[in-house]
Amino acid sequence: GGRIEFEFENGDWLTLNATDVYERLSEDTNISGALIPAGAYSFRDADACATISTRARSTPRIANRLLKRVRDFAQVKHDGRVTVTIANLALDALSIDTLGMETIDRVILTTIVETFQGGPVGLGTLAAALSEDEKTIEEIYEPFLLQCGMINRTPRGRVATKRAIAYLESRNKNLSSSRLSLRT
Repeated sequence: GGRIEFEFENGDWLTLNATDVYERLSEDTNISGALIPAGAYSFRDADACATISTRARSTPRIANRLLKRVRDFAQVKHDGRVTVTIANLALDALSIDTLGMETIDRVILTTIVETFQGGPVGLGTLAAALSEDEKTIEEIYEPFLLQCGMINRTPRGRVATKRAIAYLESRNKNLSSSRLSLRT
C-alpha cells in the first residue's frame, strides 16, 4: 500500500500506510494506518489513538491536526495523558462526531435538507446560503460528504441522500420527520 510521512516540529513522525495493525504503545505503533511513535504527544494508549484515527477521515492532514488538538486538550484540561475518555472529550469539544463529521459538514447537510428540501441545489446557491466560497465547498467539504454517502452530485446540483436524513434525524431527535424529508 501507499505511505505518507509527516515530521512534527518536535521531531516526531506521523506515517500513514494503507494497511497496518496496532499494538500497545511500548514501541512505535500503527493504528488504522497512522504510525504513532512510542510516547509521542503523550499517546501511550493504543485505544485512544484508535479513537482519534476513526474520526480523522483517513486524511493525514486531519489526523495530524486531531493528534495535536487532543494532546493540547490533555495538557491544558487534564494531567497530560491521553486516554480514550480524554480523546473522546477533546473530540466532542471540537464537535467532531464518531463519523468524523464536523460542524460545517452538519451545516451543509442541514442546509441542503431543510432549506432546499433535500435538493437538488446548485453549488453557487449552496455557497450563497452558507456564506462560503464555492471552491471551498467543492474541494474541502464535498469530497468527504460524497465519500460518506451523505450527498450525491447530479447535473442539477447536490442532493442529500437517505443516509444524510437518517444521520440528521439521529443527531437531533427534536426535528420532525416532515422537516427532514427528501423531495420525491
